[in-house]
Amino acid sequence: MDDKHYLQNLIREGEHQQQDFKYRVSDAKKLAKTVSAFANTDGGRLLIGVRDDGNMSGVRSEEEIYMMHLAAYRYCRPEASIKFDTFHVDGRTIVVATIPPSKRRPVCAVDDEGKARAYIRIADENIVASPVLLAIWREAQKPEGTMMTYTDSTKRILKVLQNQHLPLNQIARRSRIPRHKVITLLAQLIRFRIVQWEYINQQFLFGLYLPPCP
Repeated sequence: MDDKHYLQNLIREGEHQQQDFKYRVSDAKKLAKTVSAFANTDGGRLLIGVRDDGNMSGVRSEEEIYMMHLAAYRYCRPEASIKFDTFHVDGRTIVVATIPPSKRRPVCAVDDEGKARAYIRIADENIVASPVLLAIWREAQKPEGTMMTYTDSTKRILKVLQNQHLPLNQIARRSRIPRHKVITLLAQLIRFRIVQWEYINQQFLFGLYLPPCP
């Protein structure tokens, strides 16, 4: 398969959880958000030089390629792994940047104020990660076999979540447990598949884990 047909097949997929189009790269910090989101979720690829409508306009300059390197290696903490492949179609250059899922989550993107934020990829959007997700990634670093202590606070959270999905702040308010402690407990409950999270109407919601139907 030649470069043109390969890229056309990718473009037909459209933008989704593991693919994004970038017409032009003018801001490495903005691009770092997408790199962070892919690295923290399931990985993905950026088609650089492709418009939102799928038209292949091409990369305009070497500076854009330099910006891609900056996004991964300067404006992501820790550095994100990224692989660049260059394709030539009808006199235009398209760069496909492939980002694998990171083993060192969270990968954070540095904004204009120097603040590092972690993102995740949901559908075709880059979303700022919930504090609970940050705690989940910390939990994942713990050795296998680590046990969870079933405390009164745990019981109160599970009672609050009976038959409903709630955002973090409501769980803290209804359980009367400090927010930082609720974050830690939710992360532990999610790790042991007692609670699950979902993203609905631009907010993270938490509820009791429901096993998938057979």
